[in-house]
Amino acid sequence: MQEVIGTAIAIYLLSNKAVPLWGGVLLTIADTFTFLLLDKYGLRKLELLFGILISVMAVTFGYEFFVVKPSVVEIGKGMLIPWCENCDKDMLLQAIGIIGAVIMPHNLYLHSGLVKSRDVDRAKRHKVSEANYYFFIESAVALFVSFIINVFVVAVFAHGLYNKTSNQVREVCIANNNSHYDIFNNTDELVYNDVDIYSSGVFLGCQFGIAAMYIWAIGILAAGQSSTMTGCYAGQFAMEGFLNLTWVRWKRVLFTRVVAIAPTFYLAWFSELKQLSGLNDRLNAIMTLQLPFATLPVIAFTSNPRIMGEFSNGIGNKVVSSLLTVVVIGINVTMVVTQLTVGNWWEVVLLIIYFAVYISVCIYLIIHTACSMSKPDGFLNSLEFVKTFIMPSNIVEFDLEQDSNLSRFSSNYGLRSKEDLVAS
Repeated sequence: MQEVIGTAIAIYLLSNKAVPLWGGVLLTIADTFTFLLLDKYGLRKLELLFGILISVMAVTFGYEFFVVKPSVVEIGKGMLIPWCENCDKDMLLQAIGIIGAVIMPHNLYLHSGLVKSRDVDRAKRHKVSEANYYFFIESAVALFVSFIINVFVVAVFAHGLYNKTSNQVREVCIANNNSHYDIFNNTDELVYNDVDIYSSGVFLGCQFGIAAMYIWAIGILAAGQSSTMTGCYAGQFAMEGFLNLTWVRWKRVLFTRVVAIAPTFYLAWFSELKQLSGLNDRLNAIMTLQLPFATLPVIAFTSNPRIMGEFSNGIGNKVVSSLLTVVVIGINVTMVVTQLTVGNWWEVVLLIIYFAVYISVCIYLIIHTACSMSKPDGFLNSLEFVKTFIMPSNIVEFDLEQDSNLSRFSSNYGLRSKEDLVAS
């Protein structure tokens, strides 16, 4: 949904309001056919397009960063010191949203799924170790680039909009004949409370010329396309791996696209631009809420020697990843409490139910992770409750020599069964 909103707003900016938001939402259907065409020629072509889109984002947002020239020292303080003066719950929501925007939960499954497309001789330990090393570099580079791009975006608008009123920015826009000035109200309220991807682009156009606004819009368009691709492929791997659904690709991509477009089109038709654009912050925060549901299973499975064998996580990896996950859960709980604005009794009931389910699932995943990190015959795994509901005893143990044939994968990047491999 986020990528649809971002793409629609980018088209709205690039067309100078000629294409309405609902029209931009419908135009995103064309993404489906583009990805299907590239997918026909193999995963490498899609990865090349990924690289191009990410390069466009880096260049466009980097250009804005060096034009504005924010203080590098202040940026460093903001990164290293988890505190800010006079921060309210809206700023907290934006800060938490950055976590969800950089570490999107479904991307963990995307990176895991892309591993299957690599031709690795799993019968040789040194080949597996070498592949792990390069996959680590690949993931680290991807996250680092994503982090830098987000730093560019946040720093530009923190520098230009902090402690400025909506009326001040509006006057700058009018003075520079920017037709989008009406997005800023003629009030003395601080404008950074209402900054979103649309008003941010307008501000750049007012402050640094109309070209800066169009460059920003191109970057948002590239980000929307990149997110669309990652979402489609992460959904593909989830449907194949968790649900054993082997839909034809065009059906799967079209289905996921319709699911994203339908509610967005409704909002674009009946809501104002400000409401639709501001929805991105909340969607990013929801991504952060979902993050433990992706990280804890990954930590559990990769820490379990019965599954990973000698390639299971080491002590340091287990400690750091577990602590970071606990921090994320704590941040999520804090966000829910600070964002709480209850007006009716049924809202309280719904919130309590949601909170109870969320905490219960997190506790279950934490116990599962702890059992995976423990010895198979340890105290936790010997408990009857754990053996019945958490860690069943029918896990197939890892055997590198015996499972060497599992290095061969089908052309649709899905893993075939042992019986199929032996028969082939």
